[in-house]
Amino acid sequence: MRLFVAAVIFAVSLAGTIARADVESGPTVDEKVPALKVHAVVGPVENKDVDYTAERKGKPTIYIFIQATEWSRPMARYLRKLDTTIGKTEGAAIVAVWLTDDKEKTRTYLPRAQMSLKMESTALALFPDSQTGPEGWGLNADAFMTTVVTNKGKVTATFAYQSVNETDLPDVEKAFHKALKAAAK
Repeated sequence: MRLFVAAVIFAVSLAGTIARADVESGPTVDEKVPALKVHAVVGPVENKDVDYTAERKGKPTIYIFIQATEWSRPMARYLRKLDTTIGKTEGAAIVAVWLTDDKEKTRTYLPRAQMSLKMESTALALFPDSQTGPEGWGLNADAFMTTVVTNKGKVTATFAYQSVNETDLPDVEKAFHKALKAAAK
């Protein structure tokens, strides 16, 4: 009986590890940041179509692509903590893009979600195609979230997750600060 219980515990822990395994998604490191034409909902540009790559002009930016129409608590904690830590860096910005098949629902939902989380430095936008995402970004439909760190018009790091929470942030923060140091040289 103990052997059976041990096997079940091992199987559950292994399943949890597999569910959180990273997937390949996003542009490759050192690649030029592709155009990002989306509909801005919340942030410095609101209720307009915008190319955030052109808008940011090579400044340090974290782009987050989310395959969901609604927030999950772990995702909300991830975004809120990123907004609190990285968002305070001078000249930096965070752009979160929802890949959605329901543009209108997402357009009305994002402002309420932003008000609830009280994010100050994160722009929220939507792209009306949940399968492929914006052209040139190489997003994988199996990735729940893809985070792309950029600076000076180049991709410096990419992180893709099937499941995400705030414990995934240290690697993103480290990559962002590394990109800033490299740019300062």
